[in-house]
Amino acid sequence: MSESGGGVAPPVVAWIERATATDRDTDTGMTTVLVESRIRGTVVGLDPAGAVVLSVGDPTAVISPRSTVKPMQAVGMLLAGLDAAFGSGAGAASRAAAVSGAGDPASGVGDPDCGDPDCGAASEWGGGIPSELLAIVSSSHSGEPEQLAAVRAVLAAAGHGEDALACPADLPIGRLAHERHLAAGGGPERLLMNCSGKHAGMIATCVAAGWPVAGYTDPAHPLQRRIRAVIEELTGATITATAVDGCGAPLFGIPLLGLARGMREIALAAAGPRSPRQRVAAAMRAFPALVGGPGRPDTELMLAAPWIIAKDGAEGVTVAATAAGYAVAVKIEDGSQRAAMPVLVTALRRIGALDPTPGPGAAVGLDAGRLDALAAPAVLGGGVPVGRLRPFLPSAS
Repeated sequence: MSESGGGVAPPVVAWIERATATDRDTDTGMTTVLVESRIRGTVVGLDPAGAVVLSVGDPTAVISPRSTVKPMQAVGMLLAGLDAAFGSGAGAASRAAAVSGAGDPASGVGDPDCGDPDCGAASEWGGGIPSELLAIVSSSHSGEPEQLAAVRAVLAAAGHGEDALACPADLPIGRLAHERHLAAGGGPERLLMNCSGKHAGMIATCVAAGWPVAGYTDPAHPLQRRIRAVIEELTGATITATAVDGCGAPLFGIPLLGLARGMREIALAAAGPRSPRQRVAAAMRAFPALVGGPGRPDTELMLAAPWIIAKDGAEGVTVAATAAGYAVAVKIEDGSQRAAMPVLVTALRRIGALDPTPGPGAAVGLDAGRLDALAAPAVLGGGVPVGRLRPFLPSAS
């Protein structure tokens, strides 16, 4: 059996430590520690010019990016004509069904004759997908009521119900939503699966483009071929490995460096003219609570630093980028989630991406407390903090 990326283990990027003695040091609260876990991973950081300024491990090795590519998939859906499912009638119905904010009156149907590869900005007559629904298409949602309403709105615009979703039935991944659903006697549903927003967007794109909805997750389906081409364009990588994601959609293997570049391309468009890239970035920044959910790491990061767009994925992958052009991507080797966001925040700080700069969202300011909680989550003992997860970036360049 072969393994993409070779057999060289990446370096340790974090460890879990517990205090064995304490003193009055307010910075650490410890003098001796017991290191109980060491976590390996790969990290890459880009500066505003797109140059690699931080590299730990081998960021050119192909990884499974999981849900971190959903913003890129959303760009692909817009380019394939997603807006056309939200024409004047359907768009109005979708806005009425969504509960998470007003629609985007400037969005609409792209010009099919536009020569610009990013052409997909709305025409005034079309309506187009509202920003909050574009955010849910880009999401791994927690299953909160407003998120589920947004998924239903996308399906309604496509003229389909929940039975059209090809994702498996599941329970909400958000802790509170999960507990509420079980307490009400609920069970697994396709709508509750965290990828249902993406799947609803794929169905709506097929309807808009005149493609069959049946088989929309097949890698050979015209929708997936279009999405694959867009991911290759954004990442600058040729896809050589295609697997099946947890939700049943195609999973295209890309280098971690390509993931950082792809997210950077979307974030850079945030302040530019309207385009699919700009609209996805703007939707994520305007509706971070729809992209993840209460307490979710990517939502918390976007709330802490509003000039950032971020997306996490299963198996320890996470990525973030700013409108100024900084980007960081992280892959934890063993697939655990616990160190992914702390390492990401540490890398963002290292390259200067968290320094407020002029541009979209910068005037809102940085929520340092929220950011610190993401960067150094507490390790509990007896219900109280007795240690921490400490990120570490060895041999970083």
